[in-house]
Amino acid sequence: MYKISTRGQYALLIMEDLAMGQEDKFIPLKTLSHRRNLSVKYLEQLLIHLSKAGLVIGSRGINGGYKLSKKADQYTAGEILRVMEGELCPMTSFENNTVMSEGSRSFWKEFEAVINNYVDSVKLSELIKKNKDFVGYDYYI
Repeated sequence: MYKISTRGQYALLIMEDLAMGQEDKFIPLKTLSHRRNLSVKYLEQLLIHLSKAGLVIGSRGINGGYKLSKKADQYTAGEILRVMEGELCPMTSFENNTVMSEGSRSFWKEFEAVINNYVDSVKLSELIKKNKDFVGYDYYI
């Protein structure tokens, strides 16, 4: 079964963090690192990929850091995940698998479509709203 790597998961979290900040201000790398308890070096690797894909803008210097390149409602979870994961496919190369029946091949193609349609339907702004709506866990002693 296909799993989203920690790189993909953290990329989505970092994009959420950037979306919750002020749109016109850069968030320092150290601030992002502290919020998610990630090393600056690892976080920098993730942000380089996101920057090369045009999802974030980086700036050096005293007021430097990272910010989104567009508004949060213009990103989908699928777009972000594909930057880190490549295509989201539950099986590798089932197209050329001669042993697989047509029924199985059809199932896997439909399954892949469901996954991709779902991640492409979730906007970054929706994830932010859910985070803001979440009050916290109830603890009882």
